[in-house]
Amino acid sequence: MDRHPRHAPKGAADRSDRRADARRGGMSDEKKGWFRRLTQGLSRSSAKLTEGISAIFTKRKLDDEVLEELEELLIAADLGVKTSADLIKHLRKTRFGKDVTDQEVREVFAAEIARILEPVAKPLAIDPSRGPHVVLVVGVNGSGKTTTIGKLAQFYREQGLKVMLAAGDTFRAAAVEQLRIWGDRTGCPVIHRPEGADAAALAYDAIAEARAAGADLLLIDTAGRLHNKAQLMDELAKVLRVMQKIEPTAPHDTVLVLDATVGQNAHSQVEVFRNLVKVSGLVLTKLDGTAKGGVLVALAEKFGLPVHAIGVGEKAEDLRPFAAEKFAQSLLGITTTEDA
Repeated sequence: MDRHPRHAPKGAADRSDRRADARRGGMSDEKKGWFRRLTQGLSRSSAKLTEGISAIFTKRKLDDEVLEELEELLIAADLGVKTSADLIKHLRKTRFGKDVTDQEVREVFAAEIARILEPVAKPLAIDPSRGPHVVLVVGVNGSGKTTTIGKLAQFYREQGLKVMLAAGDTFRAAAVEQLRIWGDRTGCPVIHRPEGADAAALAYDAIAEARAAGADLLLIDTAGRLHNKAQLMDELAKVLRVMQKIEPTAPHDTVLVLDATVGQNAHSQVEVFRNLVKVSGLVLTKLDGTAKGGVLVALAEKFGLPVHAIGVGEKAEDLRPFAAEKFAQSLLGITTTEDA
């Protein structure tokens, strides 16, 4: 069935190209501007590491004492015990007993962190042919879940996709209103129901309405009450069960939104939600508000889940696909010509 108009609108070729980009997971560049925002957004995290490394390296050879101090610094920066140990092991192997500068150490760490992160740097690839591609967005309240949905909606709208939103957090009137504001801002229809309505029924209706409207992408918000895991588990299980009555392959992605400011507590959130649903990827928000940005590295090494995007600010353009090398460089305070 052809859900799209037979007479393509002006610029249809461009839209087709953008849809192809969406299927491949590609996002619009604006690279220089984004790299600058990323570097600025990670300034708190990078300051903690760069200042600490500089303080340790005052004309000293790389010996056991220095390595121990460095490992403690990495752990304190939320990179995790295993990741920190791996970084120190690599540094020992390549530089032990030599005179090294803080810049060299930061470059070695950045290269190793980029290597760790590269396998998980996978943008959210949308397949509009699914009509619609359904993305279930989960996370605790306060993680930036609803805002992330709005930012993703604007991003994919700019690529030419027809996007619809579903306010599945029916227990919080504020969440519904927030999503409606994003819907108005981005020009994306928002499917919502009165406060306290059945979230599973809403998800079913949302897929039906998005399909009828010929939408390419449907982003579904969910409740996030971790203080009552049993209730959350029951609700998410019901949402999945009911939406699969109308679309057996839905959701096509389940994205967990994490607030980077919680640091190591993000690990327990991943564990909880992986037990509730099949999490297919992560989005980390609020990296600009914390010195705990290193937690992303620890999460990548421990769980191996794709990191689709990261957020370093309030504006829509402050959420962009995750780039491993650039993140690693920004985290270690390494500037390049792209930051100019």
